Amino acid sequence: MDAVRVALLREVLAGTEWPGAAHRFAGALRSSVVPQGGGLLLVGTESYEPWHMAAHLVDEATWSGLPELTPTLVRHRVRPADPAHLAVGLGRIEAAGRGETLLLVAPERPDGGLLERVWDARRSGATVLTLGGGDPEVRGVGHEALVVTEEDDVDLDTVQHLVSAAAGETGRPAAHGRRSFRDRLSRLADRLTAPPPARW
Repeated sequence: MDAVRVALLREVLAGTEWPGAAHRFAGALRSSVVPQGGGLLLVGTESYEPWHMAAHLVDEATWSGLPELTPTLVRHRVRPADPAHLAVGLGRIEAAGRGETLLLVAPERPDGGLLERVWDARRSGATVLTLGGGDPEVRGVGHEALVVTEEDDVDLDTVQHLVSAAAGETGRPAAHGRRSFRDRLSRLADRLTAPPPARW
C-alpha cells in the first residue's frame, strides 16, 4: 500500500516543488551510501523516532536490490529486552566516521546533546543529511538538508514517503533484474490482499 500511496502523492503534488525536492534529496542520500561504505544511520529526536522511514527504507533496499539503503535505527532509549536491530543507542553516532552516512529526521530542534554528537560525526568524516522542520541548527549541521515547515503544503511524514521511495530509484535504470517503480507498484498491487511482513 505504501507504493500505491507514494504514486498517488506524486500525482497530487505534480506541479509543486516537492516531487523534485524529494528526488534531489534522495539522490544525495543514495550517492552517499555506497556498497563498500560504512552504512546508513537513521536518528530522530527524543520525542520523534523515524520508525516509518526506517521501514520504508528497508522495503526500498529489498525491492531495488540496494542493501546499502537498509538503515540502522539509532534510538534515544534502548531497553535490555529490545531485539538487536532496535537496540542501537546514541553511542553509535559517536563512533560514526568516514564512509558512513547519518540521516537526522527532526521536526523540531533536538536537544543539544544530539546535535553535538551529529556535529562530531560530521567532523569525523561522516556525511550528514537532515530532514527537518526548518530549525537553522538542524539545517546547518547537514551537508544536504530538506526543510518542511508548517507553512508548506505537505507534512514531514509525507515527504519521508517521497524521499524513501525515490531513494531506491535514483540513478538506477530498470535493468539487470532491477525493477522500476512502475513495475514494483504493479507487483505490489497484485499482492495487496497478502498481509505485510512485520519488521518494526
